[in-house]
Amino acid sequence: MGDILATEADLLGMIKEYLNFDEFEETIQTFDKECKTKGKLVSKPRGSALRDSKTRVIQEDLLSSFDDGDHKVFFDLWAENIPSAVKGSSDEAQNLEFYLHIHFTVYPLRTHPSRQDRAEFEERIFLFKQYLETRGSALSQTTEFLSYYALPFVPNPTIHPSFKDLFQDSWMPQLKDKLEKFLSVTLKSSKIPRLLTLYVSFFCASSIEAMQQLQLQLAESERRISSYVRKCNKVKTDYHNLIGITAELVDSLEATVSGKMISPEYLQSVCVRLFSSQMRQSAVQSTDFTRPGTASSMLRASIALQPKEVPMLPSLDYDKLKNDLVVGSDRLKCLLLQALRWRITRSLPGEQRDTVLQAYISNDLLGRYSTNTKTVLHLMKSANEVVRQYTARLINAFASLAEGRIYLSQIPVLLKLLTKTLRREEKDSMTRENVLVALQKLSLRRSQQTAMIEDDLIGWLVDELQDSDCLSDYTLEYSAALLMNLCLRTKGKRKCAESAKHVLKVLTDLLGHENHEIRPYVNGALYSILCIPSVRQEAKEMSVEEILRCYNREENPDLNRQIEFIIKQLNSGDEEGPESDDEEEEDDNDEDLMEIELDKEEILQPQQRELSGETLLTTEYLGIMTNMMKVKRKSTPLACPNVDEPLQRPVTPSSHRNAG
Repeated sequence: MGDILATEADLLGMIKEYLNFDEFEETIQTFDKECKTKGKLVSKPRGSALRDSKTRVIQEDLLSSFDDGDHKVFFDLWAENIPSAVKGSSDEAQNLEFYLHIHFTVYPLRTHPSRQDRAEFEERIFLFKQYLETRGSALSQTTEFLSYYALPFVPNPTIHPSFKDLFQDSWMPQLKDKLEKFLSVTLKSSKIPRLLTLYVSFFCASSIEAMQQLQLQLAESERRISSYVRKCNKVKTDYHNLIGITAELVDSLEATVSGKMISPEYLQSVCVRLFSSQMRQSAVQSTDFTRPGTASSMLRASIALQPKEVPMLPSLDYDKLKNDLVVGSDRLKCLLLQALRWRITRSLPGEQRDTVLQAYISNDLLGRYSTNTKTVLHLMKSANEVVRQYTARLINAFASLAEGRIYLSQIPVLLKLLTKTLRREEKDSMTRENVLVALQKLSLRRSQQTAMIEDDLIGWLVDELQDSDCLSDYTLEYSAALLMNLCLRTKGKRKCAESAKHVLKVLTDLLGHENHEIRPYVNGALYSILCIPSVRQEAKEMSVEEILRCYNREENPDLNRQIEFIIKQLNSGDEEGPESDDEEEEDDNDEDLMEIELDKEEILQPQQRELSGETLLTTEYLGIMTNMMKVKRKSTPLACPNVDEPLQRPVTPSSHRNAG
């Protein structure tokens, strides 16, 4: 009974707290009177006065350190009291934080304009550079902030025209006003009555979040519309100018036909008008357009595509990342594995993606050089299926890039780990599918081919392909391609010869499979193993030639020609040549094999207000200068195979499709 009374008193206290919050004064009087009449106890709000006083102290301390230019105290309080979700997702918070860093950087120059404390200014410039490299990098593509990225390299900002606003008397009070408004809204959350907090958390959280997202999208759309309107107006102006110039040039051509000459001065004046919107006036005036070819070459150059500058993704704290991947909860491990994979798959091809991968490799993300007993790779042994799947997806992403394959091939335990997983996982498992695809991509490298053959992967693949109807098209295609790559090696051919009848039966059955994408790999494997005399003899006893003739009737000229080559190989009398594996060069042609399937069927979805993807990495794992860009080796594409002949070099399905 006592518990019920205490709960009732607490509930009545929450109701009164809410009425006070919204200033229902008459209702409160009636409420108090009725509670007193009925003998109901009303508890006082717990800790509200204490919370309010603490909030005021924090706000006063932040504003005081702002006025004093004490950046250390300010940003310690900022980090401790401004929620990470607000700092990571609110544009207002990010913009304000950027300007606050500028304020504290130039503070010594504002307060001592006569002597300008250079030593303190240099120290703050160093801190500002660190900020630009980490959290500040997110705004590097925003026009409003671009000029400030040059601040660390300007010797005297007080006289530089780009930064004159920073030293106006009005700049600091305006920034302080923005800060006060932001703090009053952000820190006010502690004053919200408990009843309203309960309602919001249970009923309105998703609606509020959706509304905020829509507001952000609306603001972004309005910004784009404004930009497009400006561009459209400029195009209209240029169009009208060009119409006028074109009309004059047509008149000049007509006059030329009549025998009238065009003066150099006239040509110069037309070209000046033509280029005035694209070049500085002084440059236009100084260009000699009367020289033959000058105007035409400049016109062609003006429409040439300019390379777009690609921003680099922020650096990460890889020591913290690797530690959390090993000791964190299973859900955190999955979120981090997903975010790290997305950094590869969702980055822009070229310098941005190369920098991401090189940062992973130079910081040894997978533990190639680690002396610890547990590394990220050991997550493949996790009892949690989602952890295993997302680890396999990340390894597959590494294997999709040439530098990633080199890194993976240097990890001694990796291949054993992957082949064990392949044999252990269920057939329809996404983990097994990603492991299989990663192994197929790694089979472009000769050292990995050798290890796979020695681990009897050929036998396992043949058994799997025997039951091809149970495999997805994606798995079937990569299984056939992996088998072909291994059969191209002398050791692989001899391994097939040990059970030639079984291998030939499976391969000839696959020729009739409804998925025609596997045909090139089946043909390549058949052509390769038929160079072994014992396999040829077994094929003749099985009437393989008659089976091939059946498929030769199909209306596919390329396939028919390949089958003719296979039949010719079958009937040849050549003896098996000497093993030449060690004399051949590495087959990997440094091609990138990124596919959309890497991110398909994501079963991990972030919960409400849970950080994920790039937001998780840049909020919780920012580092300093861990992006080490390495010059990427130029890809040396292999010669395109003759479509008439079966494949005779290792390929992957994605590279074969690209070549086709």
